[in-house]
Amino acid sequence: MCGICGKVGLQAAPGVDTGLVRRMMKELTHRGPDDDGIYISPQAVLGQTRLSIIDLNTGKQPIANEDGTVWVVFNGEIYNYQELRKELLGRGHRLATQSDTEVIVHLYEDHGDDCVAWLRGMFAFALWDTRKNRLLIARDRVGIKPLYYTQTKDALLFASEIKSILLDPSVPRDVNPQAIDRFLTFFYLPGAETLLRGIQKLEPGHLLSLEGGRIQIRKYWDLQFAETPVNGSFTAVKEELVELLRETVRDHMISDVPVGILLSGGVDSTAMLGFAVEQTDKKVKSFTIGFEGERFADERPFARLAAEKHGSQHYEMTIRAKDFADFLPKYVWHMEEPVCEPPAVALYYVTKLAREHVKVLISGEGGDEAFAGYQNYRNLLWLERLKAGMGTLAGPMGSVLGSVGRFTGSERLTRYSRLMSVPLQRYYFSRTASPYGYFNQNRDALYSSGFRQAVNPNQSTEIVEALFARVAGRDPLSQMLYVDTKTWLPDDLLIKADKITMANSLELRVPLLDHKVLEFAARLAPHYKVHGFTTKYILKRAFDGRIPEAILNRPKTGFPVPFETWFRTDLNGHVRALLTDRRTLERGYFEKRAIEQLLNGNGCASELFCLVTLELWHRLFLDGERAAA
Repeated sequence: MCGICGKVGLQAAPGVDTGLVRRMMKELTHRGPDDDGIYISPQAVLGQTRLSIIDLNTGKQPIANEDGTVWVVFNGEIYNYQELRKELLGRGHRLATQSDTEVIVHLYEDHGDDCVAWLRGMFAFALWDTRKNRLLIARDRVGIKPLYYTQTKDALLFASEIKSILLDPSVPRDVNPQAIDRFLTFFYLPGAETLLRGIQKLEPGHLLSLEGGRIQIRKYWDLQFAETPVNGSFTAVKEELVELLRETVRDHMISDVPVGILLSGGVDSTAMLGFAVEQTDKKVKSFTIGFEGERFADERPFARLAAEKHGSQHYEMTIRAKDFADFLPKYVWHMEEPVCEPPAVALYYVTKLAREHVKVLISGEGGDEAFAGYQNYRNLLWLERLKAGMGTLAGPMGSVLGSVGRFTGSERLTRYSRLMSVPLQRYYFSRTASPYGYFNQNRDALYSSGFRQAVNPNQSTEIVEALFARVAGRDPLSQMLYVDTKTWLPDDLLIKADKITMANSLELRVPLLDHKVLEFAARLAPHYKVHGFTTKYILKRAFDGRIPEAILNRPKTGFPVPFETWFRTDLNGHVRALLTDRRTLERGYFEKRAIEQLLNGNGCASELFCLVTLELWHRLFLDGERAAA
């Protein structure tokens, strides 16, 4: 795991500022505190900071091919590198190290840009071909590893983190108002744009090449949901899944440093612990977190149960409201964009604890996205089936349900009644967003007149419309899973997992998001995932006997950070002071009266968290308050 960065001239030039790239590398030291390296040529300078995980002695980067004509800097892990290494040696290549990084340059020699098709893992890399004066940068299929880039008048810059790119004085810090509206629509920022004009994310499963001053971007992978899903023997499919997961966890255990397990007390992380224990004769260490106060949900008893079942050496810790507030500026600094992910604060503290004992953590992230573990998948799937069964009567039934909901005070019934006459692609924005969310319903009251004129709400949701078009004709569950795999997963869940763990110089691995696992899940019929009222059905059945019943049958919670309660109590004054501060209001985005109403209302903690992180982002990245981080 590492940080990578670089600057490449659009044309052959007298030379790139090597000092700038060294400063960019220093900005990424937390991603790779063990070592660093730099490649320098007249047109290209590539930098890397290294967190040593595999081949501790000879894996220093940048790494070249035999004759020094191809150079690479790499962030991530290639889990099938040993197999690839054998094949390359068999084809006559000479490899100077035992690292996974080196296979990339030799695969490029054999396959060109298609080298990525051979890689199984999480990665972001930059490769310089001296023979062609050509840059290739690539990001893994799912978006586990981040990669950003921008083009100035004479160069292309790239880095694992935005803050590294911003060290170049020729890169402007111009806010994109449309991106702010998109963030408030989704609670994160899906797609290639960032909040800063001109700085882009290289999207998952994409390559970017620069040659002869011309930049080209190409998609090399997409998740394909089968037109005719697998619908055979449930037992056979379940056994195939168990073997796939066993193999995947085995590969994710490859490391020359200690590996631990991040336990949430849930199904997926407990299963990952079970598979991990099978792969080693060493004592596996596990880690979890809880929150001060008896009124909060506590995952620790379930994590202890999992640790006892599988015999791990278990560690846990507790955080308070003050810890949460103290970390918020650092949260925004490391995330680099305002993402509504309060569990990231818990992740920071538990990985800080883990870093005292291990250098690599395995997590259960991704099982819900691959196998439909969230309740909204089940609820909306049943809603769509009801609508399809009722045909033209769906609209009138919606009116009836709405009346019943209002009479009984059922917020859920009222919410679903509005969807009876609305097609899925018009109301399903992603897991965290819908047209009926607070921000989407209250733009006119919340936005200042100037900000309203600067944004177009329809542009903010175009990305989802395009994604639905790609899976038109698939079943509703597959459509929702595809949208979330392309939006929520890389731009919320995985950006949190990468940025927050790397803040503690710790590598996080996610076996359930191996692309082979995702492709397997995408081939399955919907009832393998949602069976009656049971979500993640085949995954839970695959784990029968492998995890305690008390964990297998409990509702999903993850790390349930009690920020809603803290925002009403311990942190109320802190939040109020920030959002009503003169500097905040003078940004010109929001009406003061609407902000005060939001502060005085109930049930809008996520919206307040969005606004808090948005303001902190401005202070850190525009106002220069780096000292606060």
